[in-house]
Amino acid sequence: MSVNFSLEDKVAIVTGGTSGIGKAIAIALAEAGANVIPTSRNLEKVTETVSIIEQLGRKSLVISTDVTRPDEVNNLINQVSDKFGKIDILVNNAGMTIKKQIIDLALEEWDKVINLNLRAAFICCKAVGNVMIRQKAGKIINIASIGGQVALVGSAPYCASKGGLIQLTKVLSAEWAKYNIYVNAIGPGYIKTSLNEKFLYEGSELYNKIINRVPINRLGNVEDIQGIAVFLASEASNYITGQVFFVDGGMLAYGV
Repeated sequence: MSVNFSLEDKVAIVTGGTSGIGKAIAIALAEAGANVIPTSRNLEKVTETVSIIEQLGRKSLVISTDVTRPDEVNNLINQVSDKFGKIDILVNNAGMTIKKQIIDLALEEWDKVINLNLRAAFICCKAVGNVMIRQKAGKIINIASIGGQVALVGSAPYCASKGGLIQLTKVLSAEWAKYNIYVNAIGPGYIKTSLNEKFLYEGSELYNKIINRVPINRLGNVEDIQGIAVFLASEASNYITGQVFFVDGGMLAYGV
């Protein structure tokens, strides 16, 4: 029996799917055969990413979504369900961080990070879960972080939210296994994106500190996340659930 990595005719939603890791995952799923709906709050970026997906010969849908709002998430799910009749894959990628020491962190800043990184993932999982439970099939991929496993100084709400997301992944995998729904997480290490290039540039103090802890001796690229995302979305991973796959160049193995 051949290993099936194909996502032909699958329907995928990727939150935060219009930039960085999310956009790379959306494109990878489309290249593997899926019809992909990338969503974020930025309608212009949604439109641009949808255009890329359609140029790959896949179907999509232009809809902006604030995933911290249940009404907007429900609207997204309803529109995708109406157009495609199903939802096979959900990637919870929307996220943010605020870099401050705890003593300087305002409660509003804590809430902002937790709401997007963790609460919104719960909202999306529950909304899509209702569809997948009826289908008795589905794949959910939560984008966590090495920060969910170890302390990143100056990133308390980020680390707390990603640790919570890992535990949410495990509980959902246990609760929804009977519905043939697989729930896993990807934990990126330091990945170069447009959001962090201003302080993760080559030669900077932070860059050198990180590189000294990464056995592969480089930062990650968004393309490094694509393969594991396609694998977890495909039938090739049908005996894997409740797991976290760290894509960090060996950083956690070496020790941060």
